Amino acid sequence: MRGDAPEVRVRTVREEDWERIAALEAAVYEPVSLSEGIDALRSRGRASPATCFVLEAGSRVAGYALALPYPRYRYPDLRRPEEGTYDSRNLHLHDLVVAGDLRGRGLGSALLRRLTDSARRLSYERISLIAVGGTERFWAGHGYRPDPGAGLPGDYGEGAVYLSRPVRDDRSGGPEEGS
Repeated sequence: MRGDAPEVRVRTVREEDWERIAALEAAVYEPVSLSEGIDALRSRGRASPATCFVLEAGSRVAGYALALPYPRYRYPDLRRPEEGTYDSRNLHLHDLVVAGDLRGRGLGSALLRRLTDSARRLSYERISLIAVGGTERFWAGHGYRPDPGAGLPGDYGEGAVYLSRPVRDDRSGGPEEGS
């Protein structure tokens, strides 16, 4: 960011971040009836602390990414917190949110790069996610493609699409070569 804009950095989630994460999540997902609440969000973060991040703009938590190991074609139940963890080489990106006033500045891509770097370092083979609310184009721009092996429940909203991509040794977190 330029000028007098605050410094932006991506870091791992701290316990004191959860209320702000829940507020960001509610702002995006309550209007479309997909909000999970702080207990479910915290449970997903605790399932895999090494793959959950916040975007800090100055001293403000202005975004986050929560990812946890899940078998391919499976995903969290929005109606309840995580009860355990899976031993899987598939990392499921459950949620990525950037505050509305900071969107369009490449910050979601920065969060995704950090997640992809961590997935590579931790030897995950794939990253999956469920695109909701018309975000499929953003994810396609980062190399995610429809992966029709998953049947999605209505809990994720009309038009939700399960996407995935292999974790490769490209450093961008962006589209794969030849995709």
